[in-house]
Amino acid sequence: MKIISYNVNGIRAAMNKGFIDWLKSANPDVICLQEIKAMKEQVDIEAIENAGYIYNYWFSAQKKGYSGVAILSKTEPDHIEYGTGIESMDFEGRNLRADFNGLSVMSMYLPSGTNDARLAHKFEYMDMIHSYLNNLRQEKPNLVVLGDYNICHEAIDIHNPKMKGVSGFLPEEREWLGRFIDSGFIDSFRYLHPEKQEFSWWSYRANSRANNKGWRLDYAMVSQPLQENIKRSVILTEAVHSDHCPILVEIEN
Repeated sequence: MKIISYNVNGIRAAMNKGFIDWLKSANPDVICLQEIKAMKEQVDIEAIENAGYIYNYWFSAQKKGYSGVAILSKTEPDHIEYGTGIESMDFEGRNLRADFNGLSVMSMYLPSGTNDARLAHKFEYMDMIHSYLNNLRQEKPNLVVLGDYNICHEAIDIHNPKMKGVSGFLPEEREWLGRFIDSGFIDSFRYLHPEKQEFSWWSYRANSRANNKGWRLDYAMVSQPLQENIKRSVILTEAVHSDHCPILVEIEN
């Protein structure tokens, strides 16, 4: 199964920038989207279905034009799980899961910490989602959690590791992501490319993308039982529909 994850920073804006043609060319079996910033009824679903993704599921934030996740698939999932059942996480539309023949795929959009209140919310979410996923793995051991984690894990994952006091590279955030991995997940990109420096997000400021001053914020985290099934994990830096670029993982299912 070829799975892509992409923070599109607004699905309608991305579609206006050629997202559908790119999607046809990339041709994943499943694509997980984050930061869709739209309700399903606001999206050109016909264009998505004509691209081959007749099974598409949307979990939008209650606040219009904000956050939200989606999963588009060529084959029908056995089950779709909207949210986590935890209101403080679900009202912003941050988790959506599709199960395919023993493989569970989650699109996750972890909050950013843009100010003190949002940083507190981010840490609360981090604690709750880790507990939720630990419990979920008892029921769904073959789990892939893809999305924008809004955290750089190691110095290699950021263009300037000397940055201090910035959310996304705080010691507490990095330690949490380390604990998350140690609890039974594999960072598929780093697993296959232990020394490769590539980024998945660039600020719109200061020509950051052209100068490759980026951050690796997007991950395909694969549960330990699937370790031997990870065949490929890459960052698709050529896609330019967003301030993020997509990531891809191939799992032998």
